[in-house]
Amino acid sequence: MFVDEVEIQVAAGHGGRGALSFRREKFVPRGGPDGGDGAPGGSVYLLTNPNLNTLLNFRFQKIFEAGRGGHGEGSNRRGKNGSDIELQVPIGTVVYEKRDDEFVQVADLTDDGQRVMIAKGGLGGHGNATYATSTNRAPRKTQPGLPGEEKSLRLHLKLLADVGLVGYPNAGKSTMISRISAARPKIADYPFTTLVPNLGVVGLSGDRSFVVADVPGLIEGAHSGHGLGTRFLSHLERTKVLVHIVDVSSASGRDPVEDYEVIKRELELFPGRDASGERLADKPVIVAANKIDALDEPERLKKLRSHLLECHVPLHAVSAAAGDGLPPLLEAVWREVVAARERAAAMTSVADPVAE
Repeated sequence: MFVDEVEIQVAAGHGGRGALSFRREKFVPRGGPDGGDGAPGGSVYLLTNPNLNTLLNFRFQKIFEAGRGGHGEGSNRRGKNGSDIELQVPIGTVVYEKRDDEFVQVADLTDDGQRVMIAKGGLGGHGNATYATSTNRAPRKTQPGLPGEEKSLRLHLKLLADVGLVGYPNAGKSTMISRISAARPKIADYPFTTLVPNLGVVGLSGDRSFVVADVPGLIEGAHSGHGLGTRFLSHLERTKVLVHIVDVSSASGRDPVEDYEVIKRELELFPGRDASGERLADKPVIVAANKIDALDEPERLKKLRSHLLECHVPLHAVSAAAGDGLPPLLEAVWREVVAARERAAAMTSVADPVAE
């Protein structure tokens, strides 16, 4: 089951209280204070795990609590530290914290093995031995432990992929990703066969590879949430290139040019942006005219090609089912991915110049 958004409660451990104790042993007059300090409570951490691709682990368990710090004891014995807890999440998880009835982004976990503290444990209190001085040899002052942080969080998974496949339901996106990668999504001849995004790795000659994401089919009004469109479109925010798959056969009963324009408009209206501020409509687009093996009206492909030529959008005629035209398409996609990676690297070098 694919789960890409959950709300959970996390609570760090409270700190242990300091002890009020005096040394009382035979033949040791006026032994003095020996109350030990309390220990800090455990903290809550989030850790990315590359083997996870869903937030399913948080679907049924919603509350996570770290261990409480042990109390101080006599004989200057300090309490035992509270145990930390690590919650493993997929790479690409965005963390929001609830503040004043609004969720505010506090972390974006995009690296393998990235670990962030999300709730800090409370400090332990001092025992009375800490307050002993030359003038105050029998202090009765102690400190209670401080409470740990408690937070309401929303975790939102945004897939990390170089390329996103977009298009109407039944345009052939799932067939495409199954042909070009090892992904095996469900494929059937009815709308909305794909209900969750799928990831696949495309391997090319020369040890070249990129990650592709197949998101469920979009419909008109997706930018405003129709057909869960906003959740699906959010998975495209991190992609570098979009491959718009258009069904040019007459089986769909739709016009290919209109299909292209509807999805293009949904991408333009979607407000989401990636880390660099780029909108979906600003990303490079390559159109794959799919199902040419079932093309019974060649005029449909010619009309789409003419329209895209005016828009300066590259077109590749392919058949995902038969594999026709896929190698040139993948090479074109690879060139766009490389160019996007170089742009991102250049922006990073400008933002973080190396000191001479």
